[in-house]
Amino acid sequence: MGCFFSKRRKAEKESQPEGEEERPKQYSWDQREKVDPKDYMFSGLKDETVGRLPGKVAGQQFLIQDCENCNIYIFDHSATVTIDDCTNCVIFLGPVKGSVFFRNCRDCKCALACQQFRVRDCRKLEVFLCCATQPIIESSTSIKFACFQWYYPELAFQFKDAGLSIFNNTWSNIHDFTPVSGELNWSLLSEDTVVQDHIPLPTTEELKTVRVSTEANRSIVPVSRGQRQKSSDESCLVVLFAGDYTIANARKLIDEMVGKGFFLVQTKEVSMKAEDAQRVFRDKAPDFLPLLSKGPVIALEFNGDGAVEGCQLIVNETFNGTKMFVSESKETAPGDVDSFYNFADIQMGI
Repeated sequence: MGCFFSKRRKAEKESQPEGEEERPKQYSWDQREKVDPKDYMFSGLKDETVGRLPGKVAGQQFLIQDCENCNIYIFDHSATVTIDDCTNCVIFLGPVKGSVFFRNCRDCKCALACQQFRVRDCRKLEVFLCCATQPIIESSTSIKFACFQWYYPELAFQFKDAGLSIFNNTWSNIHDFTPVSGELNWSLLSEDTVVQDHIPLPTTEELKTVRVSTEANRSIVPVSRGQRQKSSDESCLVVLFAGDYTIANARKLIDEMVGKGFFLVQTKEVSMKAEDAQRVFRDKAPDFLPLLSKGPVIALEFNGDGAVEGCQLIVNETFNGTKMFVSESKETAPGDVDSFYNFADIQMGI
């Protein structure tokens, strides 16, 4: 007993004009654009300034290896980036969806944004970092960190393409896998550090077409103090709920508070459930429960004498009618801050 489909294929083949070959089958993977690994790699370079313009990496993996005395700029988003055996290099990386891994590098200065950050067998690195999870160092010494501070017009869209939030940045919460008793393998750069003194702007005509700014007030990622010592015992927690202008409102509030001399300590963007709201907002939770279904909230912690009163005044004057949670007093503020950020860190697995 024959197969119906085999008989049909045989009949179709016999019906083909003589001399005409059967067309090869087309598969979806055959139609993909061929990727040349050399387009996503810098290897064995010395004393050069090189880079990739926006749109030239488009989410591919990238490799940087065996480079010396080079300035390297990747003005695009990537899947993962590995940097091996580089010495005395300046490296800028646009948003990386996954991990950035430095191995066996020496005397390098870097600015980058990523989901995961890891350093192994490295010495004397300066890293201006935005990282969604806890940065990790291993078997490394003299690693210095500061908050990511960078702007160019395409950068905000690249953060979205990489699936990163500009508000989820644990740049200073470092975990050392190989601590040495009595020594500290890492430290934080001074708060008055000028990023451009460490990561100079590109000098080639091609890369200069990217309109870069390193001014703190233009940085895509809000510049936070992180785990540096606070200047005051008073902190204020502000929670902005999802809406059409949440990000713009958060940026505006940061600008207003910093402009009045307060310090942005940390930021977070995370989804909340009813039980989370009850723990953080307490007796005010019923006012905010309906807003949680609209999307993730953005939380900001400010520090400085008079931060609570100053923030409430700015919110009332500038954001009248916009629903926000603001700590009511400096006595309750630390509890609010700890409740929120402890919950948020657990949610994000930090």
